[in-house]
Amino acid sequence: MPTNIIDGKEISFQIRENIKLEVEELIEQGITPGLAVVLIGNNPASRTYVTNKQKSCKAMGMHGVLIEFPETISEEALLNKIRELNTDETIHGILVQLPLPKHISDAKVIEAITPEKDVDGFHPINVGKMMIGQDAFLPCTPYGIMEMLRMKGIEVEGKHVVIIGRSNIVGKPAGQLFLKENATVTYCHSKTKNLPRITHQADIIVAAIGRAKFIKDEYVKDGAIVIDVGMNKDEDGKLCGDVDFESVKQKASYITPVPGGVGPMTITMLLQNTLKSAKDVLKHR
Repeated sequence: MPTNIIDGKEISFQIRENIKLEVEELIEQGITPGLAVVLIGNNPASRTYVTNKQKSCKAMGMHGVLIEFPETISEEALLNKIRELNTDETIHGILVQLPLPKHISDAKVIEAITPEKDVDGFHPINVGKMMIGQDAFLPCTPYGIMEMLRMKGIEVEGKHVVIIGRSNIVGKPAGQLFLKENATVTYCHSKTKNLPRITHQADIIVAAIGRAKFIKDEYVKDGAIVIDVGMNKDEDGKLCGDVDFESVKQKASYITPVPGGVGPMTITMLLQNTLKSAKDVLKHR
């Protein structure tokens, strides 16, 4: 059976073309969608992510602001900056790049961002709304996964989805979004016993555990769809996912590569959320 590679770059490009057009329409109506990205310290990976977000923002015609602080910034000073951005009418989305220094509480920072500008979809109010099916900003990576499948015409309803990983950023919300589309969802994690037996029942596997090439072909039934959220380095220092791509692609009907799969979708959905926020402002004028 030929495996279909799900090209995240290509899908992302198609979505961004639409975003660009909508941004142009909003600008004509007097609103330029604005995204503020806050970077603490000098983590090279975080800086790369932030640079990509800034470039993407600019390419869409959006207003992008990068706010940098040293790692020594106090929690209160950071919270004050977030409060200031909450009231800034030129900013529609606020993103604080994680991870944060140890002396700053992730939870306090996430909760300080007003839910109306929480384009990461991490605020407890947005998480709660997502859980009960209300309109909310969806976390960007799970949102990107669902859009990928939708644009490939892959039916989710009635499928058995196995999510490997239970983080608040990917695993838990991904399961909820599949549930909303009438899939049957099983969560697996580090304490799950006999993982291959469970994953072998899956029509769709979402691997989000942060372990390089952990999911081998024996974990996957013939014809399954495999979504790899992992971002790791292999023994040669090359970027790879949580899935052993070369062995699993022999069995999967669809599979996402790393890089070039889920990654590009995450930033694209961040732009989509920022656009949504700006449109909501226009709606309530």
